[in-house]
Amino acid sequence: MKLVIVTAVEEFQKDVLKLFKKANIENFSGSNIDGYKKGTSILMASNWFSGEKIGNESSLFFSFTEDKYIEGLFHFITEFNSNLETNNPIKAAVVPIEKFI
Repeated sequence: MKLVIVTAVEEFQKDVLKLFKKANIENFSGSNIDGYKKGTSILMASNWFSGEKIGNESSLFFSFTEDKYIEGLFHFITEFNSNLETNNPIKAAVVPIEKFI
């Protein structure tokens, strides 16, 4: 069992859900997050209104699942990213799980 973590801009949230389904990963969790890219500190320093939101609305998904499903998910994400016209690809990482209950 491994932990797969996927992040995407909010615009691709529905696409990520479809990719999880396509990869037969039926149990997962998600959360809304703010995403930041390099250079954000310059924007923060020049921001006169500290309450103003400067991050990009993004989504984070994660699932504890088997390798065979993760391989499929990575294939579908790679395919999805190859057709993008933006500079905001879906990103994914896998973390091995040593112990779980």
